[in-house]
Amino acid sequence: MSAIVVAPLARIAEMAVRHKAREMISLLAANQDFHRPAVIDAGRHLKLGMNDITFAGTGDLIAPQEAHVSEIIAFAQAWDRSQPLLVHCWMGVSRSPAAAMIASLAIASDDEDEALAQRLRESSPYATPNSRLIEIGDRLLGREGRLIAAVKGIGRGADTDGNQPFVLPLPGTNGV
Repeated sequence: MSAIVVAPLARIAEMAVRHKAREMISLLAANQDFHRPAVIDAGRHLKLGMNDITFAGTGDLIAPQEAHVSEIIAFAQAWDRSQPLLVHCWMGVSRSPAAAMIASLAIASDDEDEALAQRLRESSPYATPNSRLIEIGDRLLGREGRLIAAVKGIGRGADTDGNQPFVLPLPGTNGV
């Protein structure tokens, strides 16, 4: 039953209702305003302010940080998995797929990194997980480079208009 739904900002309300999600992680630029879907419990909505960049030191842009990834891990570990978790960023292509992979490994640490990367690619031919989030997640989750290698192994996703939500099944499930 449980899975992680990944969506662009423009489709979060639709995906929350369709998949009956009650919890959500938002990865958007700091101070970017949007409306949380009413079906998402305000107390179970993690908002992380970061830009979709892969290195620090880019002026006013905020690169993903260790604190962001620590929050993703803690949030995922507190998720009761009774309903899907919705993860989104602006286009649903880079930050949110990376966060979905980190969340999945946070709750299923025995999952194989290559198997997770293959599930991601099967779920979305467009996903190109943010490499900085993946590198930090690899380190904090003790993956010893396996997550980084698995993501590199699936390569860059296909070009997209950013309107392609998808469901990432958790290990041993068929998704939603």
